[in-house]
Amino acid sequence: MVDMWSLDSEAIEESVAFQAQVRDLVWRETRRRLGLSEHEGPATPNALAPTSAAALHLNLVYLQVATEAGQAGEALAADGAARAGRAGASYADLGLSAGITRQAARKRWPATVGTQWVLYLLTGKTGPHGTATKVFRSGEKAIETGRTAVDKGAVADEGAVGAVVIDSSRQAVWACYFNRGTWAPQETELPEALRTVPRTGEDGHADWLHRWEQHVASLL
Repeated sequence: MVDMWSLDSEAIEESVAFQAQVRDLVWRETRRRLGLSEHEGPATPNALAPTSAAALHLNLVYLQVATEAGQAGEALAADGAARAGRAGASYADLGLSAGITRQAARKRWPATVGTQWVLYLLTGKTGPHGTATKVFRSGEKAIETGRTAVDKGAVADEGAVGAVVIDSSRQAVWACYFNRGTWAPQETELPEALRTVPRTGEDGHADWLHRWEQHVASLL
């Protein structure tokens, strides 16, 4: 749940206003299900005598509507989390948006993160210098594409000589280079310092590319 004390005043006002809109929606739907017209019945859920039979019936319907609204919200949140995961969000990102911890986000939306894989290709047979990236929704397809690109790279001056596949948490899950001894792709484990890949535009991304290039060059 979002910590209201951590929000600025404008954010608090927006949150309170949104909650009011949801309450109004639940109340309108409750009245509709009770068959009440605009000018019939109580103006608010608290307008009836608290212990009356009418209040009991009204509030049970209100509870049903509120429960369905919550279920709809959960479904919408799950859809949003899945789309964010495919776009590269981490569980920390999901937790921040939902106002919960990273661990709670992982438990709430298991298998959401890791649904996007990015393939990095390093090109140039004589002194690697170029990079290319591709995004996949299948880890197996990303690895297969990387291995094929490196395998075919041997016949082209600007062909791929190295490949790395990373998951949505920006962790390298597979890497290979062109082995000149066997003339075939050779899978390799990256050094610890290269296993976490900063996002494009973040501090450290260009440095990671440079260090990966040096690593591949040392293997060729």
